[in-house]
Amino acid sequence: MIRWGEEKRQADPGFFCRRIVEGVSQPIWLVSDARRVSDIQWFQEAYGAVTQTVRVVATEQSRQQRGWVFTPGVDDAESECGLDNFGAFDWVIENHGDEQRLEEQLENLIEFVRSRL
Repeated sequence: MIRWGEEKRQADPGFFCRRIVEGVSQPIWLVSDARRVSDIQWFQEAYGAVTQTVRVVATEQSRQQRGWVFTPGVDDAESECGLDNFGAFDWVIENHGDEQRLEEQLENLIEFVRSRL
């Protein structure tokens, strides 16, 4: 399945993005799992300045406390780290285990989204 998806992306980087929005109109799209720069670029080109990018980050320590274990060949693949050097995210949500801080950040994001409706 991964190989098939990679072949589709190589032939047409916007293949999956177009499939998501095809025939559907929404005031806001929340794409929860963009994994590649080409995904973000497609939405930025298709929707322009209204596109907002959100990155959720967590320290390796907090991830390990939740049971995450690094798996070579999986956690270092493009599907997992292709956006690590993207850089220009509009929002960065820190999920290091401080629930109050996480809640504050999410509230700010929700307020922003509501202001655009």
